[in-house]
Amino acid sequence: MTERGLASRREADEWIAAGWVRVDGRPAVLGQRVAPQAAIDIDPRARVEQARRVTVLLNKPIGYVSGQAEDGHEPALRLVTPANRWPGDASQIEFRGVHLQHLAPAGRLDIDSTGLLVLTQDGRVAKRLIGDETRVEKEYLVRVARVDGRAPAETDLAPLRLGLSLDGQPLRPARVSWQNEDQLRFVLREGRKRQIRRMCELVGLRVLGLKRVRIGSVVLGALPPGQWRYLRDDERF
Repeated sequence: MTERGLASRREADEWIAAGWVRVDGRPAVLGQRVAPQAAIDIDPRARVEQARRVTVLLNKPIGYVSGQAEDGHEPALRLVTPANRWPGDASQIEFRGVHLQHLAPAGRLDIDSTGLLVLTQDGRVAKRLIGDETRVEKEYLVRVARVDGRAPAETDLAPLRLGLSLDGQPLRPARVSWQNEDQLRFVLREGRKRQIRRMCELVGLRVLGLKRVRIGSVVLGALPPGQWRYLRDDERF
């Protein structure tokens, strides 16, 4: 079910346990193996339940971790409260406590980075944004300085765009350009741990600030730091 994009593994387990999944006309069983050509039918009640699951967009400040609390730092999820909801949220979704259940980050943003962080209950969103096979663009604004003290130059960008490797694995081509005299614009289609900072180190650049401003076609926009809003029905990654 996960491979076909029907549901996350957690959703699939829940639907099977509820009797909402049939394989070739017969009720599915947890752990059951099925042939690639098997017909998998989902009860409409599962789709209704899936549609109720929310996705939250947060402008993460420095000092918060994306996932579980670590080293005394609070998780970004703690910021998803009614008091921190952006007044400009146009989703018309009424906040409910159940929206915090199983709300998890779909991707990470380092503790010392800011910007767009996605938290979701929807396994389809998580699958699209997380994993080695994702092709969703992520755009960052990165303030840099050269380690040797000289002014950054256009020649610094060529290796960032193509040819670098991390942990023995080549990186996918990236779009990198100057936003202004000390800030770069990165557009990536992957998300290795601390990838941009490590890429910059390899070419003699030190990252002074990093902000994610877009994931797919969903932009951070005017969302203030520390505030959040719901993903609207008309928005897609």
